Amino acid sequence: MIDPREIREAQVRLAGRIKRTPIFSSQLLNDYLGHEFFFKAECLQSVGAFKARGALNMLTKALSSPDHGIQRVVANSSGNHAQAVAWAAREAGLPATILMPKSVSPVKAQATRGYGAEVILGEDRFWVDREVHRLSTEPGTLWLPPYDHPDIIAGQGTAVAEALEQVADLDVIAAPCGGGGLLAGSLLAVKNAGSHAQIVGAEPQAANDAAQSLRAGRICGLAEAPSTLADGAMTLRVGEHNFPLLQQLDGFYEVSEKDIVYWYQWLNHLLKLQVEPTSAMTMSAVLQHVKRSVLPQRILIVLSGGNVDAGMRRKLWAQDQLVNQPSAERE
Repeated sequence: MIDPREIREAQVRLAGRIKRTPIFSSQLLNDYLGHEFFFKAECLQSVGAFKARGALNMLTKALSSPDHGIQRVVANSSGNHAQAVAWAAREAGLPATILMPKSVSPVKAQATRGYGAEVILGEDRFWVDREVHRLSTEPGTLWLPPYDHPDIIAGQGTAVAEALEQVADLDVIAAPCGGGGLLAGSLLAVKNAGSHAQIVGAEPQAANDAAQSLRAGRICGLAEAPSTLADGAMTLRVGEHNFPLLQQLDGFYEVSEKDIVYWYQWLNHLLKLQVEPTSAMTMSAVLQHVKRSVLPQRILIVLSGGNVDAGMRRKLWAQDQLVNQPSAERE
């Protein structure tokens, strides 16, 4: 298990190098739903996602060793982690090679190249994951995995550690789940801060490997790449380091594609932010979690990213959901 104090060490390591992202709220949404919502805007983070925290934390810690011998970094990713590694490597003055499936968002692939990384597109996630293992064995190469490493988890947890300094007396903290790094880090941040907030996770029904794993009590991987609008949660299986922490969550909920679209439109409309569908689906999960609450809850939603290309936006706005007002009874 990872020591919760690693969160504080990561905060010190990242101080002045990562944006302290703001908290947003919507009084209209609060009135609609009867709870008080706070949104941690990691969509405004460097590279447009929380992933910058984990990548920079792991790389900075590795480079702090006097005999590190690191000459380049490699990573496997379907999007935001790719940009994060490319950005972190550029900050450190190191070359980066990023392996991505050919189905990746063109915007995310181009942004990764824009940070100076070499991008290699593979047939699917299985090829990408195999190839990064091969490259990681080459001398002088550091592999920065997207979620399954203690230093990645600790770095990603600094988002909630910051939020706990910005908002007092939270009852619930909710975040999306791909490989589980953000949720695992969030749980550690709550423990480190001595907060009593409950931690809730969200996952697409169409990519529910984590939900299957939690029900089975062991990690269950998907047999093929899932098809979901929440492209930040298309991982095939959760990480070995992440899973024991996911088992400690206070709630974990699967979200339909219909609800992903619905909350994507409403959060973008109410908050005036560009929010990824992966972030937006967390609203559905948290409302399932608090639907039996007698008293109004103070709820933090981690908006994990804001990188959406034009093709995805057309799909997400194909049918207007804003004609259907949010309500507590909807979930």
